[in-house]
Amino acid sequence: MLFRQLFDHASSTYTYLVADPETREAALIDAVREQIDRDTGLLAELDLKLVYALETHVHADHVTASGLLRERLGARTVLSAAAGAGCPDILVEDGQVLELGALRIEARHTPGHTDGDVTYVVRDGDDALAFTGDTMLIRGCGRTDFQQGDAERLYDSVHQQIFSLPDETPIYPGHDYRGFTSTTVGEEKKLNRRLGGGTSKARFVQIMRDLKLAHPKQIDVAVPANLRCGLPSERPQGVVEVSEEWVREHADEVRLVDVREPAELQGELGAMPGAELVPLDTLPGGLDAPTDAQIVVFCRSGGRSARAAQALADAGFTHVVSMGGGMARWNELGFPVIRAAEPQAAAEGACG
Repeated sequence: MLFRQLFDHASSTYTYLVADPETREAALIDAVREQIDRDTGLLAELDLKLVYALETHVHADHVTASGLLRERLGARTVLSAAAGAGCPDILVEDGQVLELGALRIEARHTPGHTDGDVTYVVRDGDDALAFTGDTMLIRGCGRTDFQQGDAERLYDSVHQQIFSLPDETPIYPGHDYRGFTSTTVGEEKKLNRRLGGGTSKARFVQIMRDLKLAHPKQIDVAVPANLRCGLPSERPQGVVEVSEEWVREHADEVRLVDVREPAELQGELGAMPGAELVPLDTLPGGLDAPTDAQIVVFCRSGGRSARAAQALADAGFTHVVSMGGGMARWNELGFPVIRAAEPQAAAEGACG
C-alpha cells in the first residue's frame, strides 16, 4: 500500500492518501479545500489516479475539497448514508466495502460525534489501517455537544467498531493538536483519557458533559458547505447553457475559454483545440476581452463554468454561455482533443 499523511495547519486536520502501487488507483480521506493544489500536485507527482474522495463525516472546522476533486479529477465522493447530505456519489452503509485496486476499504458506521461518522478500515492483504476521523483521536475523541452529538452512541461506536479491531491495528485520526500522528487500538484501549482503561459509559457521558467547549469558528460556514461536498449551493440562476454539439459547430465563431486549472490540461480529458486557459479563480480580471465578445466557458463537467459565466456576466460581459457537459461530455462524444503528449497543447491551448 502506498500511504501518505498530510496536514492542514489552519484546522489541524489530517488528510490521508492511500493507493494501490500496482494499479495506481488512489483515495483521499478528509481532503481540505485550501489544500487542493497540494493534494492534486502530489497525485500528479506520484502518477496516481484519484478514484475516491472519502469523508469521515460532515466537518464543522473546515470545508472539504471533495466536490472540487470530483470536478477536477473525476473522483467519486463518498460519505455515510446517515450524514444527511445529497451531494455524494456514494452513500456508504455500515460494513460496505469499496475496492481500490487490491485494497479493500471497509466503512464502519461510528456515530456519536455526528450521526454520519464513519471509520474507514483500509486492508491490504493481512495489513490494515483504521482512519477514525473525529470519532477517536489520540488519547481523546470528538466532541458530542453539537451536530447530532451523542456521548452514549460515541462510546458504543468506539467499543463495538474500533476497539473490536486487533490491538496492533494502527489508528490515524482526523485531527491532532499536540504533534502526534498515529496510535494503535491497543494503546487507546489502555491510555485513552476518555474511553480507555475500562472507563464506564456513565463516566464517559459525564466527562463529555463537563467539557464546556466553545463552538468551532468555522461551523456556520463549514457545515452547510460540506453538506454540498464543499461546492457553492447551486449553479447560478440565469446562466445559459449550450450543448457540446453546438460548441463544436460554432467553435470558429466564438471565444472558447477553459476555466479549469493548468494541471487538468495534462489529465485524461486533455485540452480543447483553439481554447484559451483562464482558471476560474482568476476571473473576471484574468480574461482580456471586450465585454461584448461571444464567449463560451467550459470546465470538466459544467459546475465551474456556470460560476465563471455568472462572474463574467456580473462584470458586464453580455454574451457568455456555459458548455453544460464540459470536457467529460466532449470526450464521450469523441470530439477533437489535444492530449498532453502532443507538444503544441500547452502553446496553443493556453494564453492569459
